[in-house]
Amino acid sequence: TVALAGLAFSAQAADVAKGQELVNKGGCVACHGEGLNKPIAPEYPKLAGQHADYLFYALKAYKTTNNPNIGRNNAIMAGQVAQFSNQDLKDIAAYVASLQGDLVLKK
Repeated sequence: TVALAGLAFSAQAADVAKGQELVNKGGCVACHGEGLNKPIAPEYPKLAGQHADYLFYALKAYKTTNNPNIGRNNAIMAGQVAQFSNQDLKDIAAYVASLQGDLVLKK
């Protein structure tokens, strides 16, 4: 329960408006498409509406290039996220999670 409370607090501490500003600065639509829901290539993920905590940890993993066991290996994304702090990544994740997407969640 404590861990879940921490995630909820993290999401509340994020700034959606700042996240939108950072997404625009990063040019994320160039690859992930309009509304971050229409990628330009099938191997690029749809991001809109994804869970904020998942997005944050995925973005953070692109910054961890020195440990392949916990990092993600993608030169483009590593270059993109290098400019952002962890708080920036939380703000970006909150903004992207707030977007309307067509991801389907199974219950």
